[in-house]
Amino acid sequence: MSQRRVRVRFAPSPTGALHIGGVRTALYNYLFAQAHGGDMILRIEDTDSQRFVPGAEEYIIESLEWLGIKFDEGVSYGGPHGPYRQSERREIYRAHVDQLLQAGRAYIAFDTPEELEAKRQSIPNFQYDASTRLSMRNSLVLAAEEVERLIQEGEQYVVRFKVEPNEEIIVQDIIRSEVSFNSSILDDKVLYKSADDLPTYHLANIVDDHLMQISHVIRGEEWLPSSPLHVLLYRAFGWEDTMPQFAHLPLLLKPDGNGKLSKRDGDRLGFPVFPLRWVDPKTGEVSSGYRESGYLPEALVNFVALLGWNPGNEHDEVMSMQELIHHFKLDKCSKAGARFDYQKGRWFNHHYLQQADPERLARLLMPLIREQGIETTESYAARVIELVRERSQTIPELWEQGSFFFLAPTSYDEKTVAKRWRPESKQWFEALIALLSQQGEQLPSLETETLVKQWIETSELSLGAVMNCFRLALVGASRGPHIFDITALLGRDETIARLQHAIQVLG
Repeated sequence: MSQRRVRVRFAPSPTGALHIGGVRTALYNYLFAQAHGGDMILRIEDTDSQRFVPGAEEYIIESLEWLGIKFDEGVSYGGPHGPYRQSERREIYRAHVDQLLQAGRAYIAFDTPEELEAKRQSIPNFQYDASTRLSMRNSLVLAAEEVERLIQEGEQYVVRFKVEPNEEIIVQDIIRSEVSFNSSILDDKVLYKSADDLPTYHLANIVDDHLMQISHVIRGEEWLPSSPLHVLLYRAFGWEDTMPQFAHLPLLLKPDGNGKLSKRDGDRLGFPVFPLRWVDPKTGEVSSGYRESGYLPEALVNFVALLGWNPGNEHDEVMSMQELIHHFKLDKCSKAGARFDYQKGRWFNHHYLQQADPERLARLLMPLIREQGIETTESYAARVIELVRERSQTIPELWEQGSFFFLAPTSYDEKTVAKRWRPESKQWFEALIALLSQQGEQLPSLETETLVKQWIETSELSLGAVMNCFRLALVGASRGPHIFDITALLGRDETIARLQHAIQVLG
């Protein structure tokens, strides 16, 4: 087993937007494959035709590409083990269903939904298994001729796996060590449905993992109960020697309270649970995404990587993708659920905003600026970003903190006016306008600061009183970066225009 080439897969179902828990699963698979020089496959598990959502597959691929999670094979990537959509592999699955039927490891069942519901009503905790299967309508009790007749007449049926009772099933898990199950807890799972000529998740998953030579299955904790069935299926096919190693990741838990993280938690507390904005094609409901909420992909990757995994040393928690790959080991994953601290996610994004190239951030900010009907350049936006990003945690906050650089104030914060504006402010501003009018267009920060402070000192004015009024005129409120960095970016003419407007409005 240790000599096999590492091959992992991420196999989402196209039933909607990709949840942040799915992002973590994809990321851990990617980190593990990269750490071992292996391959990562993207497989789309679309056998549940009733839950298929148009656009979901494209959304998943775009999300992973935005995050920098790359694949070696799979849907939209190609490869030698295709097709990689399960709906396109019907003949492969049908052959394996026939193999199980011929070996007596599966059987055909004709029970209707109404018949199954009647059994549930009459038998408490009904389970279709060794204790009940012989009282049902299936090929174990019907004559072969009757089974053939029903199939020829087009009666719908399913193929069920025949689980023998009271067998101990050991699942070796990299994270949870040895997990033991008794086969009696399992029902005879449906493996195939004639209604849509498609297998269920259980059969398709095992067949594809075997044929695609998957060495490790890294998936969420919620799939742990299905593992004993998968072990039994590997045995039934005689594939024990190629069975992958399992690693079941801990749940992502709510930021507060009990239970696993859901979209409702994000709606309630104001954070996304999807990587990209998602519009439900059926309801039109819009769900926010991390990209559109102004997060950088490397920040989200770093944040998500530490939800249930820790490198186990004193390494800084801020890690690039390459550093995550270098440190990643599955046995360092926690067994316990990981609390989703969305505020920590904002902290990570703040850190990466400080490190990012201002020109890159300007390109991300420009759509927001244009939404306001403002025409400006990326280079000017980059200069604004350098001044305001220390106070910002997301791209939209860059706009909130720096909007006054693009839009002169038309009104002024009432509390600040009441506190800072004085009867003599008009006189101060007239003198300041006269002083600045004699300067060049650029108003370099240090030189302008020296000039204005000398004027204040010579005029025997209060430095704090004048500067607070000056900021109010430029910004419209008591906020913003160093005031002479503001005037340097606004320039002489715009600075004077704002002082004049303050005089006109506030008198």
